[in-house]
Amino acid sequence: MKLLIDECLPRALKRLFTGHDCRTVQEVGWSGKRNGDLISVAELEFDVLVTIDHGIRHQQNLVGRQIAILILVAQSNQIEDLAPLIPAALTTLASIGPGRVAWVE
Repeated sequence: MKLLIDECLPRALKRLFTGHDCRTVQEVGWSGKRNGDLISVAELEFDVLVTIDHGIRHQQNLVGRQIAILILVAQSNQIEDLAPLIPAALTTLASIGPGRVAWVE
């Protein structure tokens, strides 16, 4: 599965998503894009956008979209707070589909 790691997350997070092709927003040159624009370009190349932006599900309508959103709910966006969520995130990725939003706490 192709994952796009949002720019609000540490770049090192991509190494924890073993078995998946991960790129960061910065790597693909999309830094600074607003959520709607980011989702529009990302769905052409990626299966899932990984973020900690809790508001994205209220801001964006994913009906008919080809991308899913995985929201990590952690105390902060520091790798130490995010790493414990990765096993549950990997399990969630196995069942997530286009146009869906999933939360991992």
